[in-house]
Amino acid sequence: MTELSDEARERLADVVALQPTKNSELQEQWGMESGSEVHGYLEGELKRYYYRDEDSLIRATDEAAQLVDAEPGVEGGDDGPRVVRVPALQVAIADVLAGLDEEPQSVVSVLHDLRAADVDPDVDDVRSGLRSLENKGVVASIRKTVPTFRLAVERDGLEVEERDG
Repeated sequence: MTELSDEARERLADVVALQPTKNSELQEQWGMESGSEVHGYLEGELKRYYYRDEDSLIRATDEAAQLVDAEPGVEGGDDGPRVVRVPALQVAIADVLAGLDEEPQSVVSVLHDLRAADVDPDVDDVRSGLRSLENKGVVASIRKTVPTFRLAVERDGLEVEERDG
């Protein structure tokens, strides 16, 4: 077994904590210039510790999760995720987003609700955050003229925590 450098171990912990994730999220987390650079790092340093699922999202192997001291990004129950660890903006999105039985919201509507809650993100960051939460099974996208979103699980059965780092 190859010994991981401290940097590789920290980055593997990020993969565990952020999963399921995409190159762009890891690029931002790791301060890299491109998704290609992320892919190269994954293939060069962490190849045996990650895989891509059927949706091409990056996930850590069971071995990786045991190797590093990081909590998985999603801990599930039988009917959807129960604990999701995400960046602060995604926590704020989950807080303001329409509930499971409410009328879904557009990206712009979520942006306005965030700003009303004294969070001032860029619209592209809101869109990206909604997609990331969708990938984690927390948010459902309902197609109308424009994509709209609402929680995919009951609010009282969900805990969205800000992850460290």
